Amino acid sequence: MLFEVWAPNARDGVELELGDARLPLAPDPARDGWWQAEAPAADGDRYGFSLDGGPVLPDPRSRRLPDGPDGLSAVVDHTAYPWRHPFPRRALRGAVLYELHIGTYTPEGTLDAAAEQLGELAELGVTHVELMPLCSFPGVHGWGYDGVAPWAVHEPYGGPEALKRFVDTAHGLGLGVVLDVVHNHLGPSGNHLPSYGPYFTETHHTPWGAAVNLDAPGSDEVRAYLLGSALAWLRDYRIDGLRLDAVHALADTRALTFLEELAAAVDAHGAAENREPFLIAESDLGDPRTTTPRAAGGLGLHAQWNDDFHHALHTALTGESQGYYADFARAPMAALAKTLGHVFFHDGSYSAFRGRHHGRPVDRVRTPAHRFLGYAQTHDQIGNRALGDRLSASLSPGLLACAATLVLTGPSVPMLFMGEEWGAGTPWQYFTDHTDPELAEAVRQGRRREFAAHGWAEEEVPDPQDPATRDRSVLDRAEREREPHARLLAWYRKLIGLRHSHPDLTDPDLAAVRAAFDEKARWLAFRRGDLRVVVNLAGQPAEIPLGGRHRVLAAWEPVPAPGPDGVLRLPAESCVVLANGLARG
Repeated sequence: MLFEVWAPNARDGVELELGDARLPLAPDPARDGWWQAEAPAADGDRYGFSLDGGPVLPDPRSRRLPDGPDGLSAVVDHTAYPWRHPFPRRALRGAVLYELHIGTYTPEGTLDAAAEQLGELAELGVTHVELMPLCSFPGVHGWGYDGVAPWAVHEPYGGPEALKRFVDTAHGLGLGVVLDVVHNHLGPSGNHLPSYGPYFTETHHTPWGAAVNLDAPGSDEVRAYLLGSALAWLRDYRIDGLRLDAVHALADTRALTFLEELAAAVDAHGAAENREPFLIAESDLGDPRTTTPRAAGGLGLHAQWNDDFHHALHTALTGESQGYYADFARAPMAALAKTLGHVFFHDGSYSAFRGRHHGRPVDRVRTPAHRFLGYAQTHDQIGNRALGDRLSASLSPGLLACAATLVLTGPSVPMLFMGEEWGAGTPWQYFTDHTDPELAEAVRQGRRREFAAHGWAEEEVPDPQDPATRDRSVLDRAEREREPHARLLAWYRKLIGLRHSHPDLTDPDLAAVRAAFDEKARWLAFRRGDLRVVVNLAGQPAEIPLGGRHRVLAAWEPVPAPGPDGVLRLPAESCVVLANGLARG
């Protein structure tokens, strides 16, 4: 087996520790800074590298870390797994994504335990499961965004074999699997990359410190490292797509950006494998060039999250106006209508929150709607609240049903956060399991200071390091059978069924979306082909002039179709999907 490592920091040499043996690596004459050696090894054998006689460190490209990020690497034979199911070949158009955190989806918090529940999602009508990060991090429980080994699966989740079983099970049910990956930073503990080479640069500074080196000397190899990791998830684990965390935080001044390079590599991999893996960006830039094809001057990513839609929907539902919600809260129904058809609320307009103009308009004629994801809740928007409270903690079932309706019938690709479909009563809080006591205390105090500035008492903010914080965040599946959860679950199932059965709901034409609203009366109606979707967020019934002939396809509360006067009389905190009277249901 060939063992190789990029270690330009080594001056006197690199040694491989493999079992009880130590042997020197030779410089690779064809690649500057690379060292290599051949040695017999089998799946599961432990190994590491020593630079200049120093401590033995895990391989930067560790495929497995059985003892965590500070332990030795283990050899993984990716050819040994007997795959049972083919790729489901699910495209983004027509997709319904479901964001899932392995550590809290079940009490066990493992990939195998989560796989046992995937039948529920297939039955619900979900098409893709979007897994929060799985890369190895210190401790057992955490969100995963402090990962330090971009090629390895977190061992407490079950390691590489468990991820393969999960993906195989999902594919057998017709579900695609999307994996959240983090390229903009690595965690503060267990990160051994700086010992090997210039993986980070002081040229740029980020909220996490020195930036990942995408444009300074040595960045060719760092980019290749991250590209190789991304392709490994697609190749070795048959992942169907990647969600790229906070791409706006990638400091990259090169003419050919890392994101373009990554998109090109993923497209080439898909062409070679006769499949279409995709990349979904999380971006705060409000820039449609993120998903514009490379041939048209864009970065060529396939889709991006649309936080503007979330913020407009959240303010319309809750009335919250603090922080970045302030821009949307001035006229939330207008903001909601704009983000439904125009995608970005800030499309070159002034953002009071930022104190400047922000964003760029989406070309609604040339840009398909499935370039954007719409959602009412995500891990960020729940977990970054002081108490990790979901919408279900403060909204009526009727308003939760309205949120579901706007997400699942809107033009963007809908995404749900786990448990949302039944209005889970459990919070989803910020939890960590840092093994470094100083880091653990810094995180604890930082969290308290952050929310003290917003008026929260210290004792009210959950301790991220307390195991009870994670335990409170585990879903309670028994809720699904009880009211009002069962009724809401049935509504989600109904809406997803409509999305799959009515092509108008997956029409990519953004320019065809038409919305009307009444800011004071708090109702909104929009058109998707021959369908009309109407929500009433007010605490009293609304009369909504639709005109024409319509019939009810789905309604949260019993509601008659509009009479001869064309007026829809919709109960308080309710919603309805109607079909043109001449259309088939």
